[in-house]
Amino acid sequence: MLLRRDGYSLSDDPAHLDRALIHRWLRDDSYWAASIPEDVQQRAIEGSINFGVYEGEPGSRQVAYARVVTDRATFAWLCDVFVVQEHRGRGLGKWLMDSVMAHPELQGLRSFILATRDAHTLYERYGFERVEGSQRFMRIHPRPYRAAP
Repeated sequence: MLLRRDGYSLSDDPAHLDRALIHRWLRDDSYWAASIPEDVQQRAIEGSINFGVYEGEPGSRQVAYARVVTDRATFAWLCDVFVVQEHRGRGLGKWLMDSVMAHPELQGLRSFILATRDAHTLYERYGFERVEGSQRFMRIHPRPYRAAP
């Protein structure tokens, strides 16, 4: 996947990722992965579909990221979503989410989940619903194989 918009590019090619930026941002700026060891973050990247947004062409300065852990058939977990501070307010988070949701390997899933402390409204735009009894968990649960009981 390679998309371009307003001087930015978005790619799912892990070869373009700025792994040092991703690790530094998650370790230092996230509430969910604070202090994550670099080797753990690198293994997480290797086992996921990764989305990078770049200022210019892929491989140039990375400004946003999202990761999806999935079996590419029935289940996906959206995580590690961020836009660096100086690039917020430009619609990059929405573009990133549009691209995640349109990715061909993430279609027809039985369950797509995520956890968030403060971005429920953003994810609701994409069909995620709050999981009853949880403040953070959200999911899309379309039941693609049969009608709900």
